[in-house]
This record gives sequence, structure tokens and C-alpha cells, in this order.
Amino acid sequence: MTTTPSSKEVFIMGLTSEGRKFRPSDWAERLAGVMSHFRPGGASHPGAHLSYSPWCTPNIVGGTKCVILNRELEEVEPMAWNFVMSFARDNDLQVVEACLMPDARP
Repeated sequence: MTTTPSSKEVFIMGLTSEGRKFRPSDWAERLAGVMSHFRPGGASHPGAHLSYSPWCTPNIVGGTKCVILNRELEEVEPMAWNFVMSFARDNDLQVVEACLMPDARP
């Protein structure tokens, strides 16, 4: 699983390479929750742990849960980027390079 820096975002889909749905059903929210501290300006803002980082957000695309990972995370926190990409690789999840359209953002 190699990504190129040409895309602004990487979608980690809740499907394995064989097309099976990834479990548990709240995996995207859990992963994004772990990543909530990694955000522009750091986690030092009051209440920062109560919201998702704009660099790692859970979403649903085409009826499939996913995590949208912004490439800025790779530049600012390469170890955090590697953690999430390793999670995808270790769980055999589909990774798609794309860009979420502005009107589709949560």
C-alpha cells in the first residue's frame, strides 16, 4: 500500500482487500478518537480531546464507514501518520487516495 503525495486526502475504507466489512462497527470512530490530539495548534486547547482532529475524521462514503486522513498530518506528525497507515495495512483495509468535496464535509 503506497500512497503518492498528489492527493490531499487518503480514505481508509472499512472493507478488507477481499471486500469484507471490517469489525467492530465503530472502528472508524475509535481510530479517529485516538488521533484527536493531533490537530493544528496541538492538543493544548481546552476541550480539544472532545472533538475529532480535522486531519483524521470518521465518515461514511458510499454506505461504507471510513476514516479520512488529511495529508497535512504526514507533514506535521509523521509518526501519527505512520500509525494510522500501519493500522490500515495490518488490518488489510482498502486505502483510496481522493479528495472530499467541500459540500460533502461533515
